[in-house]
Amino acid sequence: MNGIRPIVRPLSDELVERILGEAMDVLAQKGIFVENDEALELLDGAGARTAGGASGDEARVVKLPEPLITEALEGAPGRIRVFDAAGEQAMDLGEDRVHFDPGSAAINILDSASGLPRKPSSRDALAFSRLTNALPHMSAQSTGVVPADVPEGLADRYRLYLALHGSRKPVVTGTFEVEALAPMLEMLTVVRGGSDALREKPLAIFDACPSPPLRWSRLTCQSLIDCARAGVPSEIVSMPLAGATAPVTLLGSVVQHCAEVLSAYVIAHLASPGAPVIYGGSPAVFDMRKGTTPMGAIETMMIDSANVQVGKRLGVPTHAYMGLSDAKTIDAQAGMETGMGAMMAALSGVNMVSGPGMLDFESCQSLEKLVLDNEIAGMALRLVSGLEPRETPLAADLMDESFTDPRFLSRPSTLKWFRQEQYIPGKVIERSTLGEWEQSGRVPLTDRARDEVSRLLGREEKDGHRLDEAMSRELTRIISAEARSFGCGELPVTF
Repeated sequence: MNGIRPIVRPLSDELVERILGEAMDVLAQKGIFVENDEALELLDGAGARTAGGASGDEARVVKLPEPLITEALEGAPGRIRVFDAAGEQAMDLGEDRVHFDPGSAAINILDSASGLPRKPSSRDALAFSRLTNALPHMSAQSTGVVPADVPEGLADRYRLYLALHGSRKPVVTGTFEVEALAPMLEMLTVVRGGSDALREKPLAIFDACPSPPLRWSRLTCQSLIDCARAGVPSEIVSMPLAGATAPVTLLGSVVQHCAEVLSAYVIAHLASPGAPVIYGGSPAVFDMRKGTTPMGAIETMMIDSANVQVGKRLGVPTHAYMGLSDAKTIDAQAGMETGMGAMMAALSGVNMVSGPGMLDFESCQSLEKLVLDNEIAGMALRLVSGLEPRETPLAADLMDESFTDPRFLSRPSTLKWFRQEQYIPGKVIERSTLGEWEQSGRVPLTDRARDEVSRLLGREEKDGHRLDEAMSRELTRIISAEARSFGCGELPVTF
C-alpha cells in the first residue's frame, strides 16, 4: 500500500516515556499485592523484594526491580498468531493490525421479543456462538454470555464447551474458578489434537484481570501462570477506574494500568519465558453523578487509546474494550457510542478490540446489536485500510472520454475496483431510496437486525460449524464429568 493509513496517537513520545518510567517506579517502590502462593514463590526466586514486614498482608506486597521488568519485556513476543478450530490462522496480533471480537462475559442478554434484559440460557450462549461464526468482521468469538441455567461454578467451562461446538473461530474466554482452567485447557487440547499442537497453534485467549489498584488474586494469577506454561495467550484486562480505584486524572490512570500490566508480564515470564501476553484492559472513568463506569465516555476511549500507544512503544500486542455502549437498548446512544469507540480503536491500531454486541456497562449482550456492530467493525476496518493508488495515473486517463461518454458504470476499471474501494454493508444498513423504503414497509433498524439474526442462525444451524464426532464425544465426556462434580446430572445442551 502506497497511501497513508490514518492513525490516532494521543501521547507525545516524551509523555509515553514518562508513563513507563513512573509505572516502573511504582512497581519498584510501592510494589504489587499478590494473593497467589505459586506466584509469590516465582517472584521470590527471581529476586523480587517483599515490602516491609515478614508476616500477614505485608508479606504479599512484592516490589519488582526494573531489570526484572525489562527482562520480561525483552522476552515477550511482539506478534501472537491465533488459529481457528481447523488450524487456519484467524488473527495476527501485532503492529497496527486490527481484529474485533464480542465482549465477555455478560450476565444478561437483551431479549429479542421484549427488548428487555434477562438472564441468558445455554441455548442463548450457543446461539451467540453460532451467530458470531456467521459474522465476517468478527475475527474471534467469545464466551460472551454466562448461562444461568447451570450451576454458577460450572458456567465458565460449560460456556467454552458450547462455544467450541458453535463456531470454528478462536475463542476469547476466562475462568471463574481456579479449578476450571484444567478442564478448559483439556477441551482445547482435544480440539487442537494435543498439547504441543495447542502451543503451536493457540485456539483461545484467556482474560486475566488484576484487581485495581495493583492487586493480583489467587484466581487470576493462577490463570496467568497456567496459560503461560501451556503456551496459550493471556490477555491482561487491567481495569483502573479513574476517580474511584485509580487516580482521577486520565494520565494517572494510564500509569496505574501500565504498572498492573507490566507486573503481569513479569509473572508470566517467570512461569514460562517468552509466554504470549497481550497488553490489554478495560479501564473507565467514574461517573460522579451516577456512580457508574461509562464505557462509552470519550474519556474512557482516550484512556484506552493512550494505553495502546504505551503497549505499542513496548512492541507487544494490544487489546482494549471499545466499540460498545452503556445504553440499555438498541437506540441512538448505542450507535453513537459504539461507532465512536470502534473507529477510535481502529485508528489507534488496537490489535484485539473487544466489545461488539455489548450494552449496559459490559453487563448485557444483544444478538441484534452484534449484527449491527459487525457492520460498524467492517466500516472501521475499511477506514484504516486507507486510500490506495489503484491506477497510474490516478485518474487522468479515465477522464479522456468523459465529455463524449460520461458513464463510468460500464468502465472496466469500475468493474475491477469497486469492491475493493467500497465497503458494501449487509441488509441491516438502509441505503435504498425513500420510495423503496416506503414500499418495503418502512422496516425499522431493530426489526431489520432481528430478521438478520434469524436468517443467519437458521443458516448456521443447518450448514454451520460441526466438530468431528469423536472430538465432540470427548468434550461431552469432560463437561459431563465436571457437571457431576456440581451435582448436575443433565446439562441443558449437549452434543
